[in-house]
Amino acid sequence: MLVNGKPGVKLSIRDRGLLYGDGVFRTIRAIRGKAQHWTLHYLKLRNDCSALGIACPDAGQLSAELDYLLTQHHEGVVKLVVTRGQGNRGYAPQFDAEITHFWDISPLPDYPADLATHGIRAKLCQLRLGRQPRLAGIKHLNRLENVLAAAECNDTRVLDPEIAEGLMQDTDGNVIEGTRSNLFVVSGSKLITPELSHSGVAGVQRDRVIEWSEQNNMPVEIRNIGMDEVKQADELFVVNSVIGLWPIRELEQSRWNNFPVATQILQAWSNETEI
Repeated sequence: MLVNGKPGVKLSIRDRGLLYGDGVFRTIRAIRGKAQHWTLHYLKLRNDCSALGIACPDAGQLSAELDYLLTQHHEGVVKLVVTRGQGNRGYAPQFDAEITHFWDISPLPDYPADLATHGIRAKLCQLRLGRQPRLAGIKHLNRLENVLAAAECNDTRVLDPEIAEGLMQDTDGNVIEGTRSNLFVVSGSKLITPELSHSGVAGVQRDRVIEWSEQNNMPVEIRNIGMDEVKQADELFVVNSVIGLWPIRELEQSRWNNFPVATQILQAWSNETEI
């Protein structure tokens, strides 16, 4: 673990990331000593810091720290957190405070390989996401909605251990995302992903799927999606930077057994020479 560029594990109890979730983060998969799509993650980090008025650390500085970390740990899930730093009591931020940033790395999860080919079972979470345009799309530290939704999935796994992800709606009934992933719907010749201007997180892999669709002349729509449309889809899949892409084979009472678009994307990603 690196804290402000130095090996260590200590943070101040007055850090605003701890007290208020006042910060942002990125989760990156490292393979063979390389951080996948680091440049894309940094651009997201810079955008999210700007949205919260937090100074983003320099790209060169972070890249050097990441390289150092990966010389010690060649594979794993890397997490980078940037907070507004320490502050006095109260919500109002001190704009002259020094930011805090730290890195952590965990072992790669041991997911069965066939989840990417045979699909996962998913459930619809009861928790509804609040609508807040100022925070929409940002990977900020206050993730209590996702925590509570993930707890629903864990409760379900006691009875059904094959449940791998939960889908979340907003308070208007629009399907927004998974508890830890972005959602895509295939309907006919179109690829559809939820509009995230009021809630949800716009992940790196979401952008990569949209880019794939544009390169392969597959129309992509970014708009509100209701649960009925999700259930009637030709194909569903979720993406994030750790799992990659998982098709959904079962959601509540709906079933799917063919994933042609997901298979094409997985094949294209597997042929990439740069990460």
